[in-house]
Amino acid sequence: MDAVDLSRLQFGLTIAFHYIYPPFSIGLGLCLVIMEALYLRSGEALYQQVTRFWVRVFGLTFAIGVATGIVMEFQFGTNWAAYSRFVGDVFGSALAAEGIFAFFLESGFLALLLFGWERVRPRTHFLATVMVCLGAHFSAVWIIVANSWMQTPAGFRIVGEGLAARAETTDFWQVVFNPSTLDRLSHTLAGAWQAGAFLVLSISAWYILKGRHLEFAKASFRIGLAVAVVATIASALTGDSSARTLATTQPPKLAAMEGVFPTSAPAGLHLFGWVDTEARRVHGPEIPGMLSWLVHFDATAPIVGLDAIPREDWPPVQRVFQAFHLMVALGFVLLALALTALFLLWRGTLFSTRWLLRLFVPAVVAPQLANQLGWMVAEFGRQPWIVYGVMRTAHGVSPRVSAAEVWISVVLFTIIYLLLFVLFIYLLDKKIRHGPLPEDLVVTGRRAWT
Repeated sequence: MDAVDLSRLQFGLTIAFHYIYPPFSIGLGLCLVIMEALYLRSGEALYQQVTRFWVRVFGLTFAIGVATGIVMEFQFGTNWAAYSRFVGDVFGSALAAEGIFAFFLESGFLALLLFGWERVRPRTHFLATVMVCLGAHFSAVWIIVANSWMQTPAGFRIVGEGLAARAETTDFWQVVFNPSTLDRLSHTLAGAWQAGAFLVLSISAWYILKGRHLEFAKASFRIGLAVAVVATIASALTGDSSARTLATTQPPKLAAMEGVFPTSAPAGLHLFGWVDTEARRVHGPEIPGMLSWLVHFDATAPIVGLDAIPREDWPPVQRVFQAFHLMVALGFVLLALALTALFLLWRGTLFSTRWLLRLFVPAVVAPQLANQLGWMVAEFGRQPWIVYGVMRTAHGVSPRVSAAEVWISVVLFTIIYLLLFVLFIYLLDKKIRHGPLPEDLVVTGRRAWT
């Protein structure tokens, strides 16, 4: 592997490890706001105990997320210096906004969220919870803005020539609201809500199956399920909207996602399959005309196929196709789980249906896998461009970094991240086995909301 492929591998590994934690923080942040609002509204100590336990889990995911995210930004200067110089004016503004408006907001109120229960009024503590939740969401907003600009660049011009050429912002709001921002942001947030909700559901289901902390676990499960149902439905709707946008903004990515080669109507929807790139066909079951209908609401409308695109501009078709179909399959599994649980909750039999609760315990992994696969679809599908249609990935790497140097850093980063992951699992397991603290129930509330 050369320095370009190794730099891509290193950045991919860094993002994959880091992206385990922000979705948990974003989803848990939303759950915390709901839990504490219920406590303030009802004055029931149970909801305060629920909130205080999940705040501790949130603090753990936030801390590990920050530790794994710092390295990511350094890599822009070490492995991707040519890219950073070229897009620094555009890309840097979004990252700076993330630091100013999101990270400081989240960090500033975190101490109050973690340690302020007996030190401030209930409403003030709730304000801290809301601010931390908003900070986590704003962080996602600016990261998605920066990444979406790489997918569908807008609001810039190229100044200079040759090695001195660089992108310069001409309209900041076009950069922010580039053609793919809103679709990708809504889909990413829905995926993060799923991750946080299914973490709550998984741990709560385990407590119920073990017969421990039953009231606490059932209250947590109901809140997690409400968020999960909304998030899974939102994820399906926003995913559909995002895929339709690709038809006009990034046709090669959409063609690779469904293995469309000829630009001829109608285009079918493959349920699964294997792409034979040389023969330019997909082996697998297909619903004729379905992709055309989903994109254009017309089963006979054409979809731009890979045959209409120069071979050197194709993304890695097999990887994009498989990642996309696995992500969609996981999405349907999560939707089925959430809706089945909602139906049984309505029937009053949810907490006695042990087979379903057993499914929820490992289901915490599914949203994480779906998020990782979705990110792979986005990033592999953009290749061979680092800024779509503007700068190729091979031109963005640092020219003076050797393959041997990147190999060394890949190995070191992988070891460090694995140690951090083991530490995260150890601490999370410890918190789960310890469970909610009995003294959290002592602080009974009057109706603090009124």
